[in-house]
Amino acid sequence: MVALDADYFRELETPRMALLSANLVAAVFPLMKLMPARYILDRAAADGSLRPGYRIVESTSGTFGMALALLAAARGYRLTLVTASSLIDAKYRARLEGSGATIIVTEDPDGNGDQVRRLQELQRIRSEEPHCFWPRQYDNPQNALSYAGLAETLVRSMGRIDCLVGCVGSGGSLCGTGAFLRMIFPQMSIIAVDTHRSILFGQPVGGRLLRGLGNSVLPANLDHELVDEVHWVGAYPAFRGARDLLREHGIFQGPTSAAAALVARWTAENRPGARVAAIMPDEGHRYADTVFDDAWLASLPEWPSASPSKPRMLTTLEPASETEWTRFAWARRSLDQVRQAHSMH
Repeated sequence: MVALDADYFRELETPRMALLSANLVAAVFPLMKLMPARYILDRAAADGSLRPGYRIVESTSGTFGMALALLAAARGYRLTLVTASSLIDAKYRARLEGSGATIIVTEDPDGNGDQVRRLQELQRIRSEEPHCFWPRQYDNPQNALSYAGLAETLVRSMGRIDCLVGCVGSGGSLCGTGAFLRMIFPQMSIIAVDTHRSILFGQPVGGRLLRGLGNSVLPANLDHELVDEVHWVGAYPAFRGARDLLREHGIFQGPTSAAAALVARWTAENRPGARVAAIMPDEGHRYADTVFDDAWLASLPEWPSASPSKPRMLTTLEPASETEWTRFAWARRSLDQVRQAHSMH
């Protein structure tokens, strides 16, 4: 089965390289999370921690779950995915269940993804069924290691890379790709894209409208000391950016990819001599009834709002509204170092 599906899904995890401006190239993926999902499952099967007939169980709100669903179906594993009520819609749930996954939805009254409650449910499942495999996408170092191939693809396509821009959820794609590229380009800047009220870079946790990036727990795969700069993009600029990508470039990607493109484009414009690479992980199909639907957008309380043309510079780790885009000079420091130097007053 492993040899068979190795090529069966290859096109889904292979990006096309899109030139967005003279000095900006984006790796545009159909389903990027197949890379870490396959890497983790392959190694678990090789070392015996994942055996035929085992159940795979994971906490996920996004495309890592879809990647696991495709691979589990192809390889004959049972799969249980734990998510929060604020994170999953009926159509996406139907796609996952249609692939054979069992979906458990925890209540999320605060709208922040409630990762703690999801992990508690996951541990309950593991205690009741000891013979199951947990990929641990947030803390498994194999997540980051799986992106060696993306780093190689970027170098082959671009040659020198001066700046890497990518969104952060588990930390795997940006930190994995960035760590490999830093071996070749030690001075390369790494710019992380997050969203307001995500805990990843020190903001207080709260409700988030933009999904696919951000988190309510700190993943071990996020290496803060790799990061030079952080941008927090609100939902509204990301939604508008997704529409702009489709209209201007024919690129149909979700708002997570649009947030990365927004930051990367501004970076490229302000560093005209630099070669900028952006990671765009998710296609737009999941958002056809929301971000790409005029009526849904019109139902949002502040839509349409003027999109910021540039980020507002922060001096403290303060959250902003969903209409805003902010940035902060992280300067390759640990989270504790930044908190001590720039604590909120």
